Amino acid sequence: MNSQITGLRVASIVFVFMAIGQLARLVIRPSVFVAGHALPLWPSVLAVFILGGLSLWMWKLARRG
Repeated sequence: MNSQITGLRVASIVFVFMAIGQLARLVIRPSVFVAGHALPLWPSVLAVFILGGLSLWMWKLARRG
């Protein structure tokens, strides 16, 4: 197994864990404040799709190698 394939798989796993964390934020709905302002939930929806897509893309690239 080549180190680039290993790197793609590790990055894919990291991205999927980050997507799961954002999905958990959507399910649990905790109040998150930055400098006294509440953060909306819509960025987490966007993050789930982007991180999930990146994870799938990298996993497919690793399978080609």
